[in-house]
Amino acid sequence: MWMKQSLNKLRQIVRKMFSNHPTPSDVALDREMLRKMIQEIMSTRPDEIDCGECFEELDRFAEMKLAGKNAAEAMPLVQDHLDRCANCREVFEALLAALRAVA
Repeated sequence: MWMKQSLNKLRQIVRKMFSNHPTPSDVALDREMLRKMIQEIMSTRPDEIDCGECFEELDRFAEMKLAGKNAAEAMPLVQDHLDRCANCREVFEALLAALRAVA
């Protein structure tokens, strides 16, 4: 079900992108973007969390890391999201650095 929803969303995006009859150079750029989008869709999992859910768990995840516990094993969905999302990973690294600075 989640794959079908993702593919439907991709179809909508593609329709919008190509609705203005792009030039050949636009198509080349759009193909690279499409390749990346398809790669991301194909690597999604039905049990992954979004940025909001990840953000809610970052403090607990960081505290576990600082305590020397295996946070990735205890909270695999958070680790998976951080592996995939550069924005959340950046927030996590900043949080970790701040916690280390005050410890």
